[in-house]
Amino acid sequence: MKILFRALLKGLKWILIFLIGLLFISALYNLTLPDSSSVTEKLTESQKAYLAEYMQLQDEVMDTVWPGFAKRQIPAIVYNEEYAFLVGLENPDAGWYKMPSGEYRGGEWEKVSGDYFIGKPYYRQSLPDKNVTPENFTVKVGDTWVSTMQTREYAEVAFYNGFSSELPPVINWVFPYKLFWNLIMGSAETYITGLIHEAFHAYQGFTVYDKFEKAESFAKLSSEYPWNQQGNRSGWRAEAGLLMRAYESESEAQTIDLIREFIMEREQRREAVNLSGKYIDYERNREWLEGLAKYVELKTGLVAESSWYEPIAEAEELGDFESYTNSREYLKNQIAEVSRAASRSGESRFYYGGMLQAMLLDRTMPGWKSEIFKENLYMEDLLREVSISKSELAER
Repeated sequence: MKILFRALLKGLKWILIFLIGLLFISALYNLTLPDSSSVTEKLTESQKAYLAEYMQLQDEVMDTVWPGFAKRQIPAIVYNEEYAFLVGLENPDAGWYKMPSGEYRGGEWEKVSGDYFIGKPYYRQSLPDKNVTPENFTVKVGDTWVSTMQTREYAEVAFYNGFSSELPPVINWVFPYKLFWNLIMGSAETYITGLIHEAFHAYQGFTVYDKFEKAESFAKLSSEYPWNQQGNRSGWRAEAGLLMRAYESESEAQTIDLIREFIMEREQRREAVNLSGKYIDYERNREWLEGLAKYVELKTGLVAESSWYEPIAEAEELGDFESYTNSREYLKNQIAEVSRAASRSGESRFYYGGMLQAMLLDRTMPGWKSEIFKENLYMEDLLREVSISKSELAER
């Protein structure tokens, strides 16, 4: 017994030494992480490649993802800690309008001297106030809707700086930031399709402005929504489980049954916790706004993986660009996130749950995209229609 005890102590000692070694290596590696963008006054060649691929996806892929999307190309603003850059729009009006509030921000755009994007001038303006940025969404420059996002390099820097400031001392020295960043952001394609996500918000805005404005206005209810009410929390988890089972099912009949259960579970949750009408509208509108954009983001990667699509050469040359070959694995990880998002507070559940509802509509209701922009119509309404109509057919 003593021999066994000494052996266990020795084993634990070496495990402890190994773990301390890993933490030490992580701490040393963290010292090499950037705390600012390497270049701020112009777009890097990598960022230009991301943006050029974003433009090409709109031209060649987006009509397959969402018919009508590619009727006009959506420009982009990307920004770092010092400048915002505008590409895809010539002779832009000054500043930008935050949407849908219409709040005017920024100032004059200037051509970036001696540098070009796809052979054309692009524009910049300084950001003197770090709290006044184009954010990650959509804005209007003059009358033109534009997608907005941080540069990829600055997004990584901001993640390191922001995350480390929220962790307690010591832990923030050894936390594996780079590993965690790679799990969240992944390859270059994830960033590029993220730009498409924001472009879809622009598409929602100029296609059905009133519905877009309404959906975004509900964001203010986030601080008062009953995230932690026990019945609400358990109900959301049950709904997420049913959505995931419906998506994973290979049987059409079973998929429809699970969709019906999802609708019933959702209605029962709302009734059981006496959820007010404004919070029900909040759920539906945020799923429409962010869930559809998440769906388009993921669907774009899947379509771009097809053999007929060829990414731009500049993107192919990037070390972290994988020609969308990871799209199916990334989708699998995002589907798994549906359950995790439903178990925590915050709006991420609307992104993932709304996305999965859209994926199910792809399978069960051809032509649903021509309906979903109608006033007061949301994904759950179409799924309810699917569950009723298919069950009626089965009974005949």
